[in-house]
Amino acid sequence: MLQIRDLHTFYGESHVLQGVSMGVEKGSVTALLGRNGVGKTTLCRSLVGLTPARAGQILFDGADITRLPPHRIHALRIGLVPQGRRIFPSLTVRENLAIALRLREPLRRDRQAESTQWDLQRVLSVFPRLGERSGNRGDELSGGEQQMLAVARALVGNPVFLVLDEPTEGLAPALVAEVGQIVRRLKAEGTSVLLVEQNAAFAITLADHAHVMSKGRIVHSSDPATLWADDDVKTQLLGVPRT
Repeated sequence: MLQIRDLHTFYGESHVLQGVSMGVEKGSVTALLGRNGVGKTTLCRSLVGLTPARAGQILFDGADITRLPPHRIHALRIGLVPQGRRIFPSLTVRENLAIALRLREPLRRDRQAESTQWDLQRVLSVFPRLGERSGNRGDELSGGEQQMLAVARALVGNPVFLVLDEPTEGLAPALVAEVGQIVRRLKAEGTSVLLVEQNAAFAITLADHAHVMSKGRIVHSSDPATLWADDDVKTQLLGVPRT
C-alpha cells in the first residue's frame, strides 16, 4: 500500500532523513521504532506533506504523493495522529471533531462503506469519556483525554491508512492498553497502520512487521519476534535493558 524509496528530508541545511526506504502492506500494522531524535516524526510529516522531502519517492497505492500538498494527501484518506496531540485548545471536544468531519471526503455509498464509517456517534461510543467531556475545551482535558481526542479526530476522517506518531507518549498504562485495542480494531476492519513509537515493548505486541530507525536511516527490518530476540538491537538502538 505504501512504499518509501530513498527519502531525504531537510530542515534548512539539517539533513534529517538520509535515504529512508521501507513499506507498509495493506491491512497491516507496521511499527517504526527508534530513540528520540532519530527522524521518526520527520518521516511522519513527510508522509502527510507537512515537511516535503527534497529527494526520493513516496508511493501510495502506486501513485506518487511525494510532493502533494497536505490537503490532497488527506483527501486520499491518509490520516495522522501527530506527536503532542495538536488539538485546538480553545475549542470544545465536539468542535474539534466537527472541524474534522467537515474536512473529510464523502465515502462511496455501499454497505461496506456504511458499516465501517467513523461518524461522531461511533467515535464517542469507542471513547465514552469524550462524550462526557464534549462541552469542555481542549485545554480543560487531561493528557489522556487529549490523546483520545487526537485519535478520534483522525478516525472521523475515515482513513484507510493511519499514521500514529507516539500515541502512547505520557499515557497511564490503562490508557496505553486502550490505544492498543483501537489499533487492533482498526487492523481488523482493514485499516493500514504505521505505528511510530519509542515504546518498543508496546509496539511489537501489535505489529506485523517492524523497522528501527537511527540517525535518519532504517537500520533494522524484521518481524517483531526476531527483533525482540536480538539483544544488540534492543539495547543499542532502542535503549531496552538486557534481560
